[in-house]
Amino acid sequence: MQKKDHPGVYIPPPLIYVAFFFLSVALQKIIPLNNLFLQTATAATAGWILLIAGMVIVVPALWKFIASKNTVVTIKPASSLQTTGIYAITRNPMYLGLLLLYCRIGIFKGSWWTFIVIPLLVVTVQFYIIRKEERYLQRAFGNEYLQYKKKVRRWI
Repeated sequence: MQKKDHPGVYIPPPLIYVAFFFLSVALQKIIPLNNLFLQTATAATAGWILLIAGMVIVVPALWKFIASKNTVVTIKPASSLQTTGIYAITRNPMYLGLLLLYCRIGIFKGSWWTFIVIPLLVVTVQFYIIRKEERYLQRAFGNEYLQYKKKVRRWI
């Protein structure tokens, strides 16, 4: 029996965002930072903007996968390459949208640590998830993916 190729990302990507959020909560308990600004109307407004922006990016990305009967499970092979709609703007709209929603939760929870760990979160997503997915998509879709990659940026 031949083994099916897939990206090889065994931890569901949303769980990585959740893990970093819990890390930020723990850091806030260990090394508390003043969060008064995160309790202001300005921060609340920013939080709503982040929520809306995140949903505007994530919902169409998920819808494209559902409509094309593709999988978001990263240990299953892709049935098609997504290149239209939100995927014509960013190659990774789900990860970008999750990052915006993560920031929204950081404001809601009122922790600067949520924002301080963002560079580490982005590096983790970049190297653990995106690089593996890109290698897989190149194997699975060849030149079609390479052409798409030339036209559309990884994040924004």
